[in-house]
Amino acid sequence: MSELENLISDCEKYITRNGIDENIINTYCDVCQLAKDEKKTDLMLKCTDRTKELINKYCTDPKQFNGKDIWEVEKVVQDSGSELPLLNQFYDVLKLESYYNFESFMLYMERKRNWTKRFYFPRRKTLNVVVKDLEDLEKRIIKFYGLSMPSRVGKSTICIFFLAWVSLRRPNSHSAMGGHSGILAKGFYKELMNLFTTEEYTFSELFYFWNPEYENKPLVTDKSADEFTITLGNPDRFATVTCRGIDGTWIGAVDVSKDGYLYVDDLVRDREHSLSPTRMENTYQEYLNKMVDRKNDGARELMVGTLWNVLDPLERMRKQYEKDPKYRFRRIPALNENDESNFSYEINGFSTDYYRDMREKLDKAEWEAKFMQRPFVREGLLFPTDELRYFNGILPDGDFRRIGVTDIAWGGGDSLSMPIGAEYDNGDVYIYDWVFNKGPKEVTIPLVVGRIIGNQIRQTRFEGNVGGDLYCQYVDEKLQEQDYKCSCTSRKAPNKIEKLSKIIAYSGDIKRKFIFLDSHKITQEQMKKDADLGIVRYRRNEEYQSAMDELTMFVSIGGNDHDDAADGLTQLEMFIENPNNTAKAEAMKNPFRRY
Repeated sequence: MSELENLISDCEKYITRNGIDENIINTYCDVCQLAKDEKKTDLMLKCTDRTKELINKYCTDPKQFNGKDIWEVEKVVQDSGSELPLLNQFYDVLKLESYYNFESFMLYMERKRNWTKRFYFPRRKTLNVVVKDLEDLEKRIIKFYGLSMPSRVGKSTICIFFLAWVSLRRPNSHSAMGGHSGILAKGFYKELMNLFTTEEYTFSELFYFWNPEYENKPLVTDKSADEFTITLGNPDRFATVTCRGIDGTWIGAVDVSKDGYLYVDDLVRDREHSLSPTRMENTYQEYLNKMVDRKNDGARELMVGTLWNVLDPLERMRKQYEKDPKYRFRRIPALNENDESNFSYEINGFSTDYYRDMREKLDKAEWEAKFMQRPFVREGLLFPTDELRYFNGILPDGDFRRIGVTDIAWGGGDSLSMPIGAEYDNGDVYIYDWVFNKGPKEVTIPLVVGRIIGNQIRQTRFEGNVGGDLYCQYVDEKLQEQDYKCSCTSRKAPNKIEKLSKIIAYSGDIKRKFIFLDSHKITQEQMKKDADLGIVRYRRNEEYQSAMDELTMFVSIGGNDHDDAADGLTQLEMFIENPNNTAKAEAMKNPFRRY
């Protein structure tokens, strides 16, 4: 072991005996600096990571700062106008990491800023995954990164910080930032210059710390507020960073070096722009022929935006390359799987109530695209929300038959779809329940069996393709074990092309006959009141909502990632029309065989 490694070993023995105190933190900070001085980068990063861990554990010890983490401690220190050596040590460690660690770079960049004005730390919980993705991009683990998020949540700012970090690491590389207009490019330029040159940020300190060869030279060696170019390091024909609108001059004026980046941000200007297929196609072709064309072999690409529809350049790239491991696409929607905001930042965030209110006000397709990052094609929607029928969760009086069919899931993100309806004599079918689950058969079979028994279904059908017959058999056996009588049959499903044709053919019947639970939230209190009055009221659960989301985004033109909701309803309508149209295989003796 080296002398430094022996010293680290001694530090860990001390921690085992005495716990974490200021002495051991001081020692570890010294070790970090020694490792840097000796140019032992891997060992230094191991030490800095451990030192940050020790500082955070020390801070959160209830005996020290009432259990506050380093972020909370810093806020108290700033508000009181005092100094804390431990905080300075924390930033010294971040400084040693700032060349190698993008997050540490951002944290150190904002060291001088008041905590109420900081960008990253208040947003760290959500944006940390983006930080890691960008680090993978810089390490060449991936060569293309596509990021889609709602507007005003920090996606552009974090990417501008990233370009600043790249410029610190390689000031003589050439990168380009492009957007839908010159106005947007001007904004990029101003924000980047702000990071580089203002006293509010520590870029110049970090730049000369990691690039001592430029110590006696100006930080920005060339710039143009007219051309939106910034040059660091040695002057060159092409700038360190060039900012351009897609409508600007790229050929001959912009270069993306093999160690640089093409950063593309919001090529689609607005909703009106997105609604024109011609404009969207022109935008995509300009992106390819003007922007991508400026990349040298080896250059990487960062593409960011708020998705408007499936014709968005970012969505087209995803469709083409999502299976390539060198391409990574990250979507962060406004609301998470628990219907809570992903962007409820401590500073300048968006609450769950804000997003839920927007959902109520906006067109369904627009909400899904702009906020949930699930793009759409308005033209060709087969089951638009406003063309479907709805009921309040209370089934009408009168006789009805409970029916259900099951569309089996075959992996690839597909869902098992089992719509359950109440069929009345007038032909109306009230879809009051829906199993819509991506789990394996060990999860879904008990769900299906439970729904069949719970809803007193006596006849049902299963999709009979690859394994479907066996799935039907499993369900039938489970029902027999519980002494429940139900006729379970299977039917072979059509291939993908035939399936789309079937869905389109039956879409009119589905919209005319099927009645769905409305989307209004029904409180537990209301459900209890109804129960006390003997009223049975159904409401959308998470699976039902997921099925409706998929159904209302299904298109008859272009492609659909999934068709489980639409296919399940189609099979249900076919079953209603002809419940006995099933094929059942039975074993028989071969008449040509001699026994």
